[in-house]
Amino acid sequence: MPKLTKRFVDSLVTNPGDKDVTHWDNSLKGFGVRFRSGKSGSWIVMYRTQEGRLRKLTLGRVGKLTPDEARKEARQKLAEADKGNDPAADKAAARKAMTVGELCDFYVTESKTWLKPSTHANNVTCIECHIRPLIGGRAIARLTVADLAKMQADIAAGKTAKMKKRTGRGGNTTGGKGAASRTLAIMSAIFEFARRNGFVENNPARLVKKYPSQKRTRFFSLDEFVALGAAMREAEEAGENSTGIAAIKALALTGCRRGEILSLPWGWFDAKNFCIRFGDTKTGAQMRPIGKSAVEFLQSQPRNENIEWIFPAKTGDGYFIGLPRVFERLCARAGIKDASIHTLRHSYASAAAGLGYSELTIAGLLGHSLSGVTARYAHMPDKALLAAADIISQRILDALNGKGDAEIMEFPNKPTSQLEIAP
Repeated sequence: MPKLTKRFVDSLVTNPGDKDVTHWDNSLKGFGVRFRSGKSGSWIVMYRTQEGRLRKLTLGRVGKLTPDEARKEARQKLAEADKGNDPAADKAAARKAMTVGELCDFYVTESKTWLKPSTHANNVTCIECHIRPLIGGRAIARLTVADLAKMQADIAAGKTAKMKKRTGRGGNTTGGKGAASRTLAIMSAIFEFARRNGFVENNPARLVKKYPSQKRTRFFSLDEFVALGAAMREAEEAGENSTGIAAIKALALTGCRRGEILSLPWGWFDAKNFCIRFGDTKTGAQMRPIGKSAVEFLQSQPRNENIEWIFPAKTGDGYFIGLPRVFERLCARAGIKDASIHTLRHSYASAAAGLGYSELTIAGLLGHSLSGVTARYAHMPDKALLAAADIISQRILDALNGKGDAEIMEFPNKPTSQLEIAP
């Protein structure tokens, strides 16, 4: 048996499919490191209770604790066992007393290692706005399926909705069935994490029936695009936020998601090859073809060499986030009802469908993660997609500019494509 030094532990590598393996330290009996198939290792200590029962206690992950720190803690646990205590039982009792809030704190810290930054930030927001206020003080061992079903219902009813204090960036906390089902999904992920780490035996959130997701089918008609364009011009003359108006126009011309456009750095915009090379999206890094009209519009945006964003915030070094309020004011000015920012993405897809493009082409334009589609368009823009993007963005631009000649397509009364548009 070797001494568990940093060099020795760093030399240990496991791959998926490997058997679990434990290495014991030759200088401290009962102290070891365990590696599970394809996963990082954990420091452990093994001892016997006064009744002669063999106990195994996990001290922490390799990387979180150094070998010296883990060995020191192992000595303490072994000393406690020699005195007649049972450290593993004490830890189990502490886990049963853990509250949902404490579990969330632990999950937030640990999940940084595997979640995308944007997903992690959204989870933190959901925890702080919905989970902690409703059930943060409850013990995880006593939480039931009924408790989590009530949490979902309370969020849907708006019990956690509130006006955000203007101490930083961001909008208001809202409720609704969409927010409720997303929160339940996050709660299920947190409990699954707790189950894997031995904090709970079951995941009660998996047994709660989530509210069904409602497909969004709203899209702009030709007349609404014309009205929206007129509202943009009038609002800018009236002093409306020009960055917000520009971001809305960019969304209309590209079909991108709101977050993709607002957080778009100049470095990802490839005007020469008529595309945006996203370092990260909802479906991972990808290249997105855009039309000539969209390229020219993005190129026309004012640029400050000290600011990386195409659509920067008015103050600070972040990107613009006040789009919902600008969009709401533009729709009110244009007389447009029941529309959201995501309607612009739907409208782009509807325009493509109205021009007769296939679902695979629309998927490629929108950056959908469909087997065999995104891989084909991953490196350089496909000529067929570029041609489609050119026509679609020009037609939408013509509508926004109020051109009413016969060349402007009539948007269909209903989407001709059955492709569900990803949020």
